[in-house]
Amino acid sequence: MTDAADRKPRSDEARSGFLPPSGTSVDGDMSTTSEFAIPEGLAVTRPTATESETTSEFAVPDGLDVQAPQAESEGSAFTPPRTYSAKHAPSAFTPPSGIPVVSLTKDVPWQDRMRTMLRMPVAERPAPEPSQRSGDESGPAVPRVLDLTLRIGELLLAGGEGAEDVETAMFAVCRSYGLDRCEPNVTFTLLAISYQPSLVDDPVTASRTVRRRGTDYTRLAAVYQLVDDLSDDETAVSLEEAYRRLAEIRRNRHPYPGWALTGASGLLAGAASVLVGGDVIVFVAAALGAMLGDRLAWLCAGRGLPEFYQFTVAAMPPAAIGVALTLGHVDVKASAVITGGLFALLPGRALVAGVQDGLTGFYITASARLLEVLYFFVGIVAGVLLVLYFGVQLGARLNPDAALGASDDPVLMIGASMLLSLAFAVLLQQERATVVWVTLNGGVAWVVYGAMHYAGDISPVASTAAAAGLVGLFGQLLSRYQFASALPYTTAAIGPLLPGSATYFGLLAIAQSEVDEGLVSLSKAVALAMAIAIGVNLGSEISRMFLRIGSAEKRRAAKRTRGF
Repeated sequence: MTDAADRKPRSDEARSGFLPPSGTSVDGDMSTTSEFAIPEGLAVTRPTATESETTSEFAVPDGLDVQAPQAESEGSAFTPPRTYSAKHAPSAFTPPSGIPVVSLTKDVPWQDRMRTMLRMPVAERPAPEPSQRSGDESGPAVPRVLDLTLRIGELLLAGGEGAEDVETAMFAVCRSYGLDRCEPNVTFTLLAISYQPSLVDDPVTASRTVRRRGTDYTRLAAVYQLVDDLSDDETAVSLEEAYRRLAEIRRNRHPYPGWALTGASGLLAGAASVLVGGDVIVFVAAALGAMLGDRLAWLCAGRGLPEFYQFTVAAMPPAAIGVALTLGHVDVKASAVITGGLFALLPGRALVAGVQDGLTGFYITASARLLEVLYFFVGIVAGVLLVLYFGVQLGARLNPDAALGASDDPVLMIGASMLLSLAFAVLLQQERATVVWVTLNGGVAWVVYGAMHYAGDISPVASTAAAAGLVGLFGQLLSRYQFASALPYTTAAIGPLLPGSATYFGLLAIAQSEVDEGLVSLSKAVALAMAIAIGVNLGSEISRMFLRIGSAEKRRAAKRTRGF
C-alpha cells in the first residue's frame, strides 16, 4: 500500500472557509487569502513597516511635517496663559450698552480724571497712563506703592477731606505708578486699598488706621501738590522722592504760632458779635471770652482730655463773661457776647464734610462724622447751659431779643464778615496765599445772605443755602484753578453763616425752663447747618457738572427709582 493510499481523506468540516478555491494559484501551500485581497494586476506599494507594527486611521500622511508637541509642565488652573499680559489685559466683559469712550485730557484737573475712572467698573476703565518709574524697568514694588498711598490718604482724611476726595487721591497715586486695577476704600477711621494684577492673580490688600486728627490746611495743600506732581507724566517723581517729600510734609511746623491762633479766635468771636448787633464793648468782651476759652481748651488737650471736654470748657468763658456783664448792670448786649463766643466753637468744618460724604454715597463715614458733630455740639451745650443755669439762679436777666437786632450799616456788616473769615482761615492753618481769596469769598457769602434775608425778606434757611451754594461754587472753581483742595476756599468762607445766634437762643430758652421754645430754636440751628452743608456741596457739584471732562457719562451715579 502506497503512502497516498494509507493517508486518511480530509473531511469537509476540516476545510477552512478561507481556503482558496480549486484552480487558484497561491504562493505556498500554507498561505491564506482574504476576501479583501488585492486583485492581480493592481500595483500597490507595500509599506516598509513590519507586520507587527500597527497604524491608525488618524496617522499623519507622508510628506506632512508636523512638530512634535512639547511636554507642558503641570501647573495651576489659575495660571495665566503665555499670551496673556497683565499690563495690557483685555476687558473682562462688554456691557450691553458698550464700553464708553473716555477721553481724559491733561487739561482737566487730576481730581476729575481720577474721579471719572474711579466711578467706572474695573473692566471699563481706560488704559493706564504713563506711570512713574523708580529707575528699573519693572517699576516699584507693589507693597511700597500701597504703603505710600495709604500714608497720603491718612494725611488727607485726618485733615478733614471728604471720603470721595480721599479715594480719588489714593487712586491717583496708585495709577501714577502703573497699578490700574486698584480699589480704595475709606471709612471714618480706616483706610484700605486692594490691588489685583490681573483677573487670575490674587489681590494684594493693605490697610491703615487713622487715630489722630488735626486741622492744618497748609499740610493738606502740600499733599495735594504731591499728588498733582505724581499724576503729571511730565514730572518724574520716583518712589523714594515721594517718600522724602511726604516725610517733609509731616515734619513741617504749623505756619502760625500759638499766640496767633489765640488772637484769631478772639477776632473771630468779636467779628461774630458785631454781626448780631454788638458794639465795641461787646467786641472786646467776646474776644476776651473766646481767647480765654481757647487757652483752657489747650490746657485740657495737654492733659490728655478728650475733645468733648475741651469743647465744654471752651464754651464756659464767653457765657461767664456775658452773665457777669448782666449781673454788673453794664449796658451791653450780653447775649451778643455769648453768641460771638459760640461762633468760634461750632464745628462747621466737620458738619460740611459729614453732609458731603452722605450726599456722595459714603454713608458710614457720614454717620460717623455727624455723630462726632453731635458730640461736640452736646459738649458746647453742656458748658453754656451750666453757666447760664448758675447765672439765672444768681438773678441774671438775659434777654434773647437783644441779639436779634443787626446793624443798619451794610459796610460794617460786610467788613465784620470778612474779618470773621480771615480769622477762621488762620485758625485752620491755611496758606497765606489762600487767606485773601477765602476772605473775599466770605464777604460775597454775607452779601448774598444779607441781600436775600434783610433786603428781600426771604427765610434765613433759603438765604443761607443760596449763600453757601455760591461759596461752594467759587471755592470749587478756585481750587481747580490752583489744582488744590476746595476746603481752604470754602470752610472759612461759611463762618459768617454758622447758626451761632439760633444755638444760643435755644440754649438760653432751655436754661429758663422754656423747653418748647428752646427746641424750636435748636431745630432752626440744625436746619441752618444742613442748609450750609447742602449748599456748599451743591455748589461744588454744579461747578463739576459744567466742566468738560471728555465723556458724556462723566458723572455716572447709581440710579434709584421709588426707593429701590
